[in-house]
Amino acid sequence: MKRIYTLVFVMISLASALSFSAVADNGTSLNARATQLTRQMAQKVRLDEGQYVKIKRLNLQMLAEMQEAKTRLSSDPAALDQYLAEVQSHYEWDLAAILWPRQMVAYNQAKATMTAAK
Repeated sequence: MKRIYTLVFVMISLASALSFSAVADNGTSLNARATQLTRQMAQKVRLDEGQYVKIKRLNLQMLAEMQEAKTRLSSDPAALDQYLAEVQSHYEWDLAAILWPRQMVAYNQAKATMTAAK
């Protein structure tokens, strides 16, 4: 359970850090955040072009789900945590289907480094 919360925290931190302005998120800013997140992943994991496109789509979906959940469940922190953990779990599962094993190792190492830096 602690690992899930750590993963959710890392993804929320990434999403928050990549926010370019406090303007209400529309498709453009979510797309920009997904692009930035995907570029960072591409540098650490060395994605090929096909993987880049798939992961960018996955990142956009994950960020949109997180945004929607924060809006919908803002009054219930426990439900929000549970939902974000589910989103993270689905994200990790889908990511593992896209990445090669050595790339998944690099991704997990990058995640561990970012978590340890906190």
